[in-house]
Amino acid sequence: MGKSSNSTLVILAFFAIYVIWGSTYLLNKIAVLELPPFMLASFRFTTAGILIFIIAKMMGIQISITRKQLWNTIIAGFLFLSFGNGVVVWALRYVDTGFAALEISAQPLIILLLMRILQGKKIQPMSVVGVIFGIIGIYLLVSQKQVITKEGSILGMVMIFFCMLSWGYGSLFVAKADLPTNYFVNTGYQMFTGGIILAFMSIGFSEDWTSPLVWSGKVQVVMILLVIFGSILAFTSFNYLLKSVSPEKVATSTYVNPIVALILGWYFLNEEITLQSIIAAVVLLTGVYFINAKKTLAIFERFKR
Repeated sequence: MGKSSNSTLVILAFFAIYVIWGSTYLLNKIAVLELPPFMLASFRFTTAGILIFIIAKMMGIQISITRKQLWNTIIAGFLFLSFGNGVVVWALRYVDTGFAALEISAQPLIILLLMRILQGKKIQPMSVVGVIFGIIGIYLLVSQKQVITKEGSILGMVMIFFCMLSWGYGSLFVAKADLPTNYFVNTGYQMFTGGIILAFMSIGFSEDWTSPLVWSGKVQVVMILLVIFGSILAFTSFNYLLKSVSPEKVATSTYVNPIVALILGWYFLNEEITLQSIIAAVVLLTGVYFINAKKTLAIFERFKR
C-alpha cells in the first residue's frame, strides 16, 4: 500500500474517532435514560463483535488467533470497553454529555503522565504547556455551580476520571502488545470479550435485561448507530491508529469529541452550554496544539508492531 493510501486511511480513521465518537455521547445518553447502563454497553459491544466475525468470514479473513493474542484482546477489551466505556455510560445518567466529553478531553494529559511514570518518557516543554492548559480547562469545567450542585455529578465525574486512567493504560498496552494482525479481527475480539465481561458486570449489579423488541423505536435506532458506526467503524479506526501513529496523538481525539458532544447535546437534548464551558473548551483545544505539535511528537518513539 502506497504512502498516499496510508495517509488517506489515517485521515479517514481520525475523522471516525473525532466526529463519530463525539456523537456517541448523545446516543448513549438517549439510550441510558431508558436502558440499564451495563446491559446497554454489553448488548452494543457483543453484537458488534459477532457482526465483525460474520463480516470477516464473508470476506475470507482468518479469525483464528493465538492464545496469547486472545488473552491480550481480553485485557484490552476490559480496559477500553468493559470499564473504560461501560462506566462512562453509567456516569451519563448523572452528567451532561458535553461535560462528560470535556472531562475526557484531558485524556492526552493522562497518556503523557502515564508514559512518564511507566515508561520514563521525558515530558518536553511543548507538552508541559499543553498539560497546563488541560488542567486549567478541566478546572474551569468542573468548578461550575451547575456541575457541583447536580445530584450524582461529582461521583459521575470521579468515575469518568478512573475510566480515563483505564483508557490511557490501555492505549499504551495495545501499542506494544501482541494482538491479531488484522485490525478488524482485533476489534472483533475486543468488542466480543469486552461485551461478555460487561454482561457479567450487569448481572453482578442485578440489572433487568429486556428484549430489543420492547425498546422504544428511538432507542432501537440509537443502538443500530452505536453498533455499526460507534463500535465497528470507529473502534476499528482507533485500533488502526494506535499502531500507525503515537498513542498521545490518537488521544487528541478526546479534544475534538467534546465540541461535537456539546453541540449535539445542546441541539437534541437542550443541554445548557455556559460561557465557562465554552472557555474551558477553547483552553482544552489550545492544549491540543501544543501536545500535537511536530516538535513534541518528534521526541516520542514510533510504536511499531
